Amino acid sequence: MLDKNGIAKRIAKEIKDGYYVNLGIGIPTLVANYIPEGVNVVLQSENGLLGMGPFPFEGEEDPDLINAGKQTITTLPGSSIFDSAMSFGMIRAQKIDLTILGAMEVSENGDIANWKIPGKMVKGMGGAMDLVASAKNIIVAMQHVNKAGESKLLPSCTLPLTGVKCIKKIVTELGVFDVLPEGGFKLLERAPGVSVDEIRKATAGKLYADDDVPEMVV
Repeated sequence: MLDKNGIAKRIAKEIKDGYYVNLGIGIPTLVANYIPEGVNVVLQSENGLLGMGPFPFEGEEDPDLINAGKQTITTLPGSSIFDSAMSFGMIRAQKIDLTILGAMEVSENGDIANWKIPGKMVKGMGGAMDLVASAKNIIVAMQHVNKAGESKLLPSCTLPLTGVKCIKKIVTELGVFDVLPEGGFKLLERAPGVSVDEIRKATAGKLYADDDVPEMVV
């Protein structure tokens, strides 16, 4: 299985040269540390930054430089800082090529729930609704099962939805999946040491998998 950094490394391979990319809170923020060499991308943070770099080394943090998850970050040469209204103007105008988000649940139709668990205090949806409604392409970085061992890839979401039929690809600790237009998860790659049968057992939604699914290289 992959750890959180392994998930981020695999997702970083999906980033193409010239992309503008928004990184959500949680595992997605780790992607900034694994941008492939020679790939020129601009990372956008929804609180108002273009040109986000990797996390700072210990002792080099600047408390005035944070991402949407309030983690300290670095900036790259040519970066730009602005207000959140400008940031969401970019998002809503579909200037972002790829959004990478965490999720609590994803349905086999590509619905996503990632902002609220009923009964638990939450400040609000944040930028997630704007991102899923406006992004050209969305990849979810998530754990395959919850703490109780129950699948988070479901026939339909049980938690309040953030967006409907918007997720294209998912990377978990077990594998890489496409969400098919007709519904269902297509297994593209297995995590190192994980069998197709293990992935089937951990997936509640409809899963399509060949017998010879390749093992991912991270």
